[in-house]
Amino acid sequence: MFIDEANIYVRSGKGGDGFVHFHREKYVARGGPDGGDGGHGGDVILEVVPTLNTLSTFRQRTRFIAEDGKKGGVNNMTGKSAEPLVIPVPPGTLVYDEASGVLLGDLVTPGQQLVVCKGGRGGRGNTHFATPRNQAPRTAERGEPGQERYLRLELKLIADVGIVGVPNAGKSSFLAAVTNARPKIADYPFTTLEPNLGVADLDVNTSLVLADIPGLIEGAHRGAGLGDSFLRHIQRTRVLIHMLDGLSDDPVADYSQINSEMALFDPALVEKPQIVVFNKIDLPQVKERWEQVEKSLRKHGVKQAMAISALARINLETVLWRVAELLKTAPKQTSQEVLPVYRPVEDPRAFTIERAAEGWRVRGAAIERAAAMTYWEYEGSVRRFQRLMETLGVDEALRKAGVQDGDTVMIGDDYELEWVD
Repeated sequence: MFIDEANIYVRSGKGGDGFVHFHREKYVARGGPDGGDGGHGGDVILEVVPTLNTLSTFRQRTRFIAEDGKKGGVNNMTGKSAEPLVIPVPPGTLVYDEASGVLLGDLVTPGQQLVVCKGGRGGRGNTHFATPRNQAPRTAERGEPGQERYLRLELKLIADVGIVGVPNAGKSSFLAAVTNARPKIADYPFTTLEPNLGVADLDVNTSLVLADIPGLIEGAHRGAGLGDSFLRHIQRTRVLIHMLDGLSDDPVADYSQINSEMALFDPALVEKPQIVVFNKIDLPQVKERWEQVEKSLRKHGVKQAMAISALARINLETVLWRVAELLKTAPKQTSQEVLPVYRPVEDPRAFTIERAAEGWRVRGAAIERAAAMTYWEYEGSVRRFQRLMETLGVDEALRKAGVQDGDTVMIGDDYELEWVD
Protein backbone atom coordinates (compact mmCIF):
# COMPACT_ATOMS: atom_id res chain seq x y z
CA MET A 1 0.00 0.00 0.00
CA PHE A 2 1.27 3.49 -0.87
CA ILE A 3 1.70 5.56 2.30
CA ASP A 4 3.01 9.12 1.97
CA GLU A 5 2.54 10.39 5.55
CA ALA A 6 3.66 8.90 8.85
CA ASN A 7 4.09 9.92 12.49
CA ILE A 8 6.87 8.32 14.52
CA TYR A 9 8.48 8.66 17.95
CA VAL A 10 12.29 8.66 18.18
CA ARG A 11 14.61 8.68 21.19
CA SER A 12 18.39 8.61 21.26
CA GLY A 13 20.40 6.61 23.76
CA LYS A 14 21.47 7.85 27.18
CA GLY A 15 25.18 8.23 27.79
CA GLY A 16 26.87 5.63 29.96
CA ASP A 17 27.55 6.53 33.59
CA GLY A 18 31.01 7.53 34.71
CA PHE A 19 32.61 5.21 37.27
CA VAL A 20 33.87 5.89 40.80
CA HIS A 21 36.85 3.64 41.51
CA PHE A 22 40.31 3.74 43.04
CA HIS A 23 43.29 1.83 41.75
CA ARG A 24 44.17 -1.23 43.77
CA GLU A 25 47.51 -2.94 43.37
CA LYS A 26 49.82 -4.88 45.63
CA TYR A 27 52.46 -2.68 47.26
CA VAL A 28 50.68 0.46 46.01
CA ALA A 29 49.11 2.12 49.06
CA ARG A 30 47.35 4.98 47.32
CA GLY A 31 46.62 4.14 43.74
CA GLY A 32 44.44 7.17 43.13
CA PRO A 33 41.17 7.47 41.18
CA ASP A 34 40.88 5.41 37.98
CA GLY A 35 37.14 5.40 37.24
CA GLY A 36 36.53 5.43 33.49
CA ASP A 37 34.11 7.53 31.45
CA GLY A 38 30.82 6.24 30.14
CA GLY A 39 30.27 5.61 26.44
CA HIS A 40 28.17 7.82 24.19
CA GLY A 41 24.52 6.96 23.60
CA GLY A 42 23.37 6.04 20.12
CA ASP A 43 22.17 8.72 17.71
CA VAL A 44 18.93 8.36 15.76
CA ILE A 45 19.59 8.95 12.06
CA LEU A 46 17.29 9.03 9.04
CA GLU A 47 19.00 7.79 5.86
CA VAL A 48 17.77 7.88 2.26
CA VAL A 49 17.52 4.44 0.65
CA PRO A 50 16.84 4.76 -3.11
CA THR A 51 15.00 1.41 -3.37
CA LEU A 52 12.17 2.69 -1.15
CA ASN A 53 9.27 4.70 -2.60
CA THR A 54 6.71 4.67 0.23
CA LEU A 55 6.48 5.19 4.00
CA SER A 56 4.48 2.00 4.48
CA THR A 57 7.13 0.45 6.77
CA PHE A 58 6.09 2.95 9.45
CA ARG A 59 2.61 1.41 9.67
CA GLN A 60 4.03 -1.60 11.55
CA ARG A 61 6.62 0.27 13.62
CA THR A 62 6.27 3.80 14.96
CA ARG A 63 8.72 3.85 17.90
CA PHE A 64 12.50 3.95 17.39
CA ILE A 65 14.75 3.96 20.46
CA ALA A 66 18.55 3.84 20.22
CA GLU A 67 20.70 1.92 22.69
CA ASP A 68 22.36 3.52 25.73
CA GLY A 69 26.10 3.85 26.15
CA LYS A 70 27.84 1.44 28.53
CA LYS A 71 29.13 2.34 31.98
CA GLY A 72 32.81 3.21 32.48
CA GLY A 73 35.11 0.69 34.14
CA VAL A 74 38.21 0.38 36.29
CA ASN A 75 41.70 1.37 35.16
CA ASN A 76 40.28 4.35 33.25
CA MET A 77 38.43 2.10 30.81
CA THR A 78 35.82 3.97 28.80
CA GLY A 79 32.45 2.30 28.37
CA LYS A 80 31.45 1.15 24.90
CA SER A 81 29.56 3.70 22.83
CA ALA A 82 26.26 2.59 21.33
CA GLU A 83 25.85 2.20 17.59
CA PRO A 84 23.60 4.77 15.89
CA LEU A 85 20.06 3.70 15.06
CA VAL A 86 19.66 4.24 11.30
CA ILE A 87 16.09 4.49 9.99
CA PRO A 88 15.72 4.06 6.18
CA VAL A 89 13.40 6.47 4.36
CA PRO A 90 12.61 6.93 0.65
CA PRO A 91 14.02 9.80 -1.44
CA GLY A 92 11.80 12.87 -1.22
CA THR A 93 11.02 12.60 2.50
CA LEU A 94 10.32 15.82 4.38
CA VAL A 95 10.95 15.60 8.13
CA TYR A 96 8.97 17.85 10.48
CA ASP A 97 9.07 18.23 14.26
CA GLU A 98 5.50 17.33 15.23
CA ALA A 99 5.35 19.66 18.26
CA SER A 100 6.62 22.85 16.61
CA GLY A 101 5.91 22.13 12.93
CA VAL A 102 9.51 23.13 12.09
CA LEU A 103 11.05 21.50 9.01
CA LEU A 104 14.12 19.56 10.13
CA GLY A 105 15.26 18.28 6.75
CA ASP A 106 14.43 17.54 3.12
CA LEU A 107 15.98 14.18 2.22
CA VAL A 108 16.38 13.66 -1.52
CA THR A 109 19.85 12.25 -2.29
CA PRO A 110 20.60 8.50 -1.92
CA GLY A 111 22.70 7.97 1.19
CA GLN A 112 21.85 11.40 2.62
CA GLN A 113 21.56 11.33 6.42
CA LEU A 114 19.83 13.52 9.00
CA VAL A 115 20.55 13.22 12.74
CA VAL A 116 17.17 13.82 14.37
CA CYS A 117 18.19 12.94 17.95
CA LYS A 118 21.77 13.11 19.18
CA GLY A 119 22.86 10.53 21.73
CA GLY A 120 23.80 11.67 25.23
CA ARG A 121 27.49 12.03 26.03
CA GLY A 122 29.04 9.65 28.51
CA GLY A 123 29.44 10.78 32.12
CA ARG A 124 32.94 11.49 33.39
CA GLY A 125 34.61 9.12 35.81
CA ASN A 126 36.13 10.27 39.11
CA THR A 127 39.58 10.60 37.48
CA HIS A 128 38.45 13.96 36.08
CA PHE A 129 37.58 15.38 39.48
CA ALA A 130 40.93 14.84 41.19
CA THR A 131 42.65 18.05 42.40
CA PRO A 132 45.70 18.74 44.55
CA ARG A 133 43.35 19.39 47.46
CA ASN A 134 41.06 16.42 46.76
CA GLN A 135 43.15 13.53 45.51
CA ALA A 136 40.52 10.88 46.22
CA PRO A 137 37.27 12.29 44.80
CA ARG A 138 34.11 10.29 45.27
CA THR A 139 32.50 12.24 42.48
CA ALA A 140 31.45 11.22 38.97
CA GLU A 141 28.78 12.02 36.41
CA ARG A 142 25.92 9.94 35.20
CA GLY A 143 25.45 9.82 31.45
CA GLU A 144 23.64 12.66 29.71
CA PRO A 145 19.99 11.82 28.96
CA GLY A 146 19.09 11.14 25.33
CA GLN A 147 16.84 13.36 23.26
CA GLU A 148 13.32 12.46 22.21
CA ARG A 149 10.81 13.93 19.78
CA TYR A 150 7.80 13.10 17.69
CA LEU A 151 8.33 13.42 13.95
CA ARG A 152 5.97 13.82 11.03
CA LEU A 153 7.26 12.37 7.78
CA GLU A 154 5.83 13.51 4.47
CA LEU A 155 6.79 12.00 1.12
CA LYS A 156 6.95 13.88 -2.16
CA LEU A 157 7.83 11.55 -5.00
CA ILE A 158 10.87 12.50 -7.05
CA ALA A 159 10.23 12.18 -10.79
CA ASP A 160 11.27 14.04 -13.92
CA VAL A 161 7.75 14.05 -15.34
CA GLY A 162 4.33 14.20 -13.73
CA ILE A 163 1.29 12.91 -15.65
CA VAL A 164 -1.83 14.88 -14.66
CA GLY A 165 -5.39 15.05 -15.86
CA VAL A 166 -9.00 14.30 -14.99
CA PRO A 167 -10.01 10.80 -13.87
CA ASN A 168 -10.14 8.17 -16.65
CA ALA A 169 -8.11 10.29 -19.08
CA GLY A 170 -5.69 7.40 -19.67
CA LYS A 171 -2.73 8.37 -17.48
CA SER A 172 -2.14 4.87 -16.15
CA SER A 173 -2.46 3.38 -19.65
CA PHE A 174 0.19 5.84 -20.87
CA LEU A 175 2.55 4.93 -18.01
CA ALA A 176 2.06 1.20 -18.62
CA ALA A 177 2.69 1.64 -22.35
CA VAL A 178 6.00 3.52 -22.04
CA THR A 179 7.49 1.91 -18.90
CA ASN A 180 7.55 -1.42 -17.08
CA ALA A 181 5.17 -0.09 -14.43
CA ARG A 182 1.96 -2.06 -14.03
CA PRO A 183 -0.67 0.27 -12.55
CA LYS A 184 -4.27 -0.83 -12.27
CA ILE A 185 -6.19 0.03 -15.46
CA ALA A 186 -9.97 -0.05 -15.91
CA ASP A 187 -12.69 1.87 -17.74
CA TYR A 188 -14.02 3.86 -14.79
CA PRO A 189 -12.93 6.96 -12.85
CA PHE A 190 -10.47 6.76 -9.93
CA THR A 191 -8.98 3.43 -10.96
CA THR A 192 -5.64 4.82 -9.72
CA LEU A 193 -5.78 5.37 -5.97
CA GLU A 194 -2.07 6.04 -5.45
CA PRO A 195 0.79 7.56 -7.46
CA ASN A 196 2.80 5.15 -9.61
CA LEU A 197 6.39 5.53 -10.76
CA GLY A 198 7.93 4.18 -13.95
CA VAL A 199 11.16 4.57 -15.92
CA ALA A 200 11.06 5.04 -19.69
CA ASP A 201 14.31 4.25 -21.56
CA LEU A 202 14.47 6.23 -24.82
CA ASP A 203 18.01 5.16 -25.74
CA VAL A 204 21.25 4.17 -24.03
CA ASN A 205 21.87 7.67 -22.69
CA THR A 206 18.32 8.94 -22.15
CA SER A 207 15.79 7.80 -19.58
CA LEU A 208 12.85 9.49 -17.89
CA VAL A 209 11.25 8.88 -14.50
CA LEU A 210 7.47 9.39 -14.79
CA ALA A 211 4.87 9.66 -12.04
CA ASP A 212 1.21 8.91 -12.70
CA ILE A 213 -0.79 11.16 -10.37
CA PRO A 214 -4.36 10.07 -9.47
CA GLY A 215 -7.04 12.01 -11.32
CA LEU A 216 -7.88 15.53 -10.18
CA ILE A 217 -11.36 17.00 -10.00
CA GLU A 218 -12.80 20.40 -9.13
CA GLY A 219 -12.03 21.25 -5.51
CA ALA A 220 -9.00 18.93 -5.37
CA HIS A 221 -6.93 21.61 -3.59
CA ARG A 222 -9.49 21.50 -0.73
CA GLY A 223 -9.41 17.70 -0.59
CA ALA A 224 -12.24 16.81 -2.98
CA GLY A 225 -11.81 13.44 -4.63
CA LEU A 226 -8.23 12.23 -4.18
CA GLY A 227 -6.40 15.39 -5.21
CA ASP A 228 -5.43 16.95 -1.90
CA SER A 229 -3.46 13.87 -0.88
CA PHE A 230 -1.44 13.68 -4.08
CA LEU A 231 -1.06 17.20 -5.45
CA ARG A 232 2.18 17.63 -3.51
CA HIS A 233 3.79 14.82 -5.52
CA ILE A 234 3.66 17.09 -8.59
CA GLN A 235 5.78 19.71 -6.81
CA ARG A 236 9.08 17.89 -7.33
CA THR A 237 8.53 17.15 -11.04
CA ARG A 238 10.13 19.40 -13.65
CA VAL A 239 7.84 18.81 -16.66
CA LEU A 240 4.14 17.90 -16.80
CA ILE A 241 2.29 15.78 -19.33
CA HIS A 242 -1.24 17.11 -19.19
CA MET A 243 -3.50 14.37 -20.49
CA LEU A 244 -6.97 15.14 -21.88
CA ASP A 245 -9.72 12.57 -22.24
CA GLY A 246 -10.74 12.42 -25.91
CA LEU A 247 -14.22 11.22 -24.88
CA SER A 248 -14.81 14.08 -22.45
CA ASP A 249 -17.72 16.45 -23.14
CA ASP A 250 -15.36 19.45 -23.02
CA PRO A 251 -11.63 18.59 -22.98
CA VAL A 252 -10.59 22.25 -23.05
CA ALA A 253 -12.67 22.98 -19.94
CA ASP A 254 -10.97 19.99 -18.26
CA TYR A 255 -7.61 21.49 -19.16
CA SER A 256 -8.51 24.83 -17.57
CA GLN A 257 -9.96 23.15 -14.48
CA ILE A 258 -6.87 21.05 -13.77
CA ASN A 259 -4.57 24.06 -14.14
CA SER A 260 -6.79 26.06 -11.79
CA GLU A 261 -6.67 23.33 -9.14
CA MET A 262 -2.88 23.14 -9.37
CA ALA A 263 -2.56 26.93 -9.13
CA LEU A 264 -4.79 27.05 -6.05
CA PHE A 265 -2.68 24.37 -4.36
CA ASP A 266 0.69 25.87 -5.37
CA PRO A 267 1.03 28.72 -7.94
CA ALA A 268 4.44 27.38 -8.97
CA LEU A 269 2.84 24.24 -10.45
CA VAL A 270 1.31 26.03 -13.42
CA GLU A 271 4.69 27.60 -14.20
CA LYS A 272 6.16 24.19 -15.01
CA PRO A 273 6.59 23.33 -18.70
CA GLN A 274 3.60 21.32 -19.97
CA ILE A 275 2.94 19.11 -22.95
CA VAL A 276 -0.79 18.68 -23.55
CA VAL A 277 -1.76 15.34 -25.07
CA PHE A 278 -5.21 14.48 -26.41
CA ASN A 279 -5.71 10.79 -25.72
CA LYS A 280 -7.78 8.04 -27.42
CA ILE A 281 -7.14 9.30 -30.97
CA ASP A 282 -7.54 5.69 -32.19
CA LEU A 283 -11.32 6.13 -31.80
CA PRO A 284 -13.01 7.65 -34.93
CA GLN A 285 -15.20 10.09 -32.96
CA VAL A 286 -12.16 11.36 -31.07
CA LYS A 287 -10.07 11.73 -34.21
CA GLU A 288 -12.82 13.83 -35.83
CA ARG A 289 -12.83 16.42 -33.02
CA TRP A 290 -9.05 16.71 -32.66
CA GLU A 291 -8.66 19.61 -35.11
CA GLN A 292 -11.27 21.72 -33.28
CA VAL A 293 -9.84 20.87 -29.87
CA GLU A 294 -6.33 21.77 -31.05
CA LYS A 295 -7.54 25.21 -32.24
CA SER A 296 -9.25 25.86 -28.89
CA LEU A 297 -6.14 24.85 -26.98
CA ARG A 298 -3.99 27.23 -29.03
CA LYS A 299 -6.41 30.04 -28.16
CA HIS A 300 -5.70 29.21 -24.51
CA GLY A 301 -1.98 29.66 -25.13
CA VAL A 302 -1.04 25.97 -25.46
CA LYS A 303 2.04 25.60 -27.63
CA GLN A 304 2.83 21.94 -27.00
CA ALA A 305 -0.26 19.87 -27.97
CA MET A 306 -0.32 16.39 -29.51
CA ALA A 307 -2.88 13.69 -30.29
CA ILE A 308 -1.99 10.22 -29.01
CA SER A 309 -3.44 6.85 -28.16
CA ALA A 310 -2.05 5.16 -25.06
CA LEU A 311 -3.97 1.99 -25.90
CA ALA A 312 -2.87 1.77 -29.56
CA ARG A 313 0.57 3.28 -28.71
CA ILE A 314 0.28 6.09 -31.27
CA ASN A 315 2.77 9.00 -30.98
CA LEU A 316 3.97 7.90 -27.52
CA GLU A 317 7.66 7.93 -28.38
CA THR A 318 7.30 11.38 -29.96
CA VAL A 319 5.81 12.70 -26.71
CA LEU A 320 8.66 11.27 -24.65
CA TRP A 321 11.33 12.80 -26.89
CA ARG A 322 9.63 16.19 -26.62
CA VAL A 323 9.64 15.80 -22.85
CA ALA A 324 13.34 14.94 -22.95
CA GLU A 325 14.04 18.13 -24.90
CA LEU A 326 12.06 20.22 -22.39
CA LEU A 327 13.99 18.68 -19.49
CA LYS A 328 17.25 19.97 -20.94
CA THR A 329 16.13 23.55 -20.43
CA ALA A 330 13.67 23.12 -17.54
CA PRO A 331 14.92 24.69 -14.28
CA LYS A 332 16.22 22.37 -11.61
CA GLN A 333 13.71 21.67 -8.87
CA THR A 334 13.95 24.07 -5.95
CA SER A 335 11.83 23.64 -2.86
CA GLN A 336 10.63 26.49 -0.71
CA GLU A 337 11.09 24.28 2.34
CA VAL A 338 14.87 24.00 2.00
CA LEU A 339 15.48 27.74 2.26
CA PRO A 340 17.30 28.67 5.48
CA VAL A 341 15.06 29.75 8.33
CA TYR A 342 16.62 31.89 11.04
CA ARG A 343 15.23 31.38 14.52
CA PRO A 344 16.31 32.75 17.89
CA VAL A 345 18.47 30.25 19.76
CA GLU A 346 16.99 29.24 23.10
CA ASP A 347 19.37 29.80 26.01
CA PRO A 348 19.93 26.37 27.62
CA ARG A 349 20.94 28.08 30.89
CA ALA A 350 17.56 29.76 31.22
CA PHE A 351 15.19 28.44 33.90
CA THR A 352 11.84 29.15 35.51
CA ILE A 353 10.67 28.85 39.12
CA GLU A 354 7.05 28.28 40.07
CA ARG A 355 5.23 27.75 43.34
CA ALA A 356 3.66 24.32 43.57
CA ALA A 357 1.46 22.66 46.18
CA GLU A 358 4.39 20.44 47.21
CA GLY A 359 6.91 23.29 47.31
CA TRP A 360 8.92 24.86 44.48
CA ARG A 361 9.50 23.59 40.97
CA VAL A 362 12.52 24.56 38.86
CA ARG A 363 12.52 23.92 35.13
CA GLY A 364 15.29 24.53 32.62
CA ALA A 365 17.34 22.54 30.12
CA ALA A 366 20.72 22.92 31.85
CA ILE A 367 19.57 22.42 35.44
CA GLU A 368 17.41 19.40 34.60
CA ARG A 369 20.21 17.82 32.60
CA ALA A 370 22.64 18.41 35.49
CA ALA A 371 20.23 16.75 37.93
CA ALA A 372 19.91 13.71 35.67
CA MET A 373 23.73 13.41 35.51
CA THR A 374 24.28 13.64 39.27
CA TYR A 375 25.18 10.68 41.49
CA TRP A 376 22.98 11.57 44.46
CA GLU A 377 24.50 8.82 46.59
CA TYR A 378 27.92 10.52 46.56
CA GLU A 379 28.34 13.58 48.72
CA GLY A 380 30.91 15.08 46.37
CA SER A 381 28.48 14.90 43.44
CA VAL A 382 25.74 16.57 45.50
CA ARG A 383 28.09 19.44 46.44
CA ARG A 384 28.99 19.83 42.78
CA PHE A 385 25.28 20.12 41.90
CA GLN A 386 24.86 22.78 44.59
CA ARG A 387 27.71 24.79 43.11
CA LEU A 388 26.10 24.49 39.68
CA MET A 389 22.82 25.86 41.07
CA GLU A 390 24.75 28.89 42.34
CA THR A 391 26.52 29.32 38.98
CA LEU A 392 23.25 29.25 37.02
CA GLY A 393 21.60 31.66 39.46
CA VAL A 394 18.98 29.17 40.62
CA ASP A 395 20.06 29.49 44.27
CA GLU A 396 19.66 33.27 44.33
CA ALA A 397 16.38 33.16 42.39
CA LEU A 398 14.87 30.71 44.89
CA ARG A 399 15.86 32.94 47.79
CA LYS A 400 14.25 35.96 46.11
CA ALA A 401 11.11 33.92 45.45
CA GLY A 402 10.81 33.22 49.20
CA VAL A 403 12.06 29.67 49.69
CA GLN A 404 12.26 28.66 53.36
CA ASP A 405 14.36 26.17 55.29
CA GLY A 406 12.82 22.70 54.93
CA ASP A 407 10.88 23.50 51.73
CA THR A 408 10.80 20.92 48.95
CA VAL A 409 12.51 22.00 45.72
CA MET A 410 11.68 19.87 42.65
CA ILE A 411 14.00 19.87 39.65
CA GLY A 412 11.78 19.12 36.67
CA ASP A 413 9.46 16.19 37.27
CA ASP A 414 11.94 13.61 38.55
CA TYR A 415 14.02 15.01 41.42
CA GLU A 416 12.97 16.30 44.87
CA LEU A 417 15.42 18.10 47.14
CA GLU A 418 15.07 19.61 50.60
CA TRP A 419 16.16 23.23 50.95
CA VAL A 420 18.65 23.73 53.80
CA ASP A 421 19.75 27.28 54.55
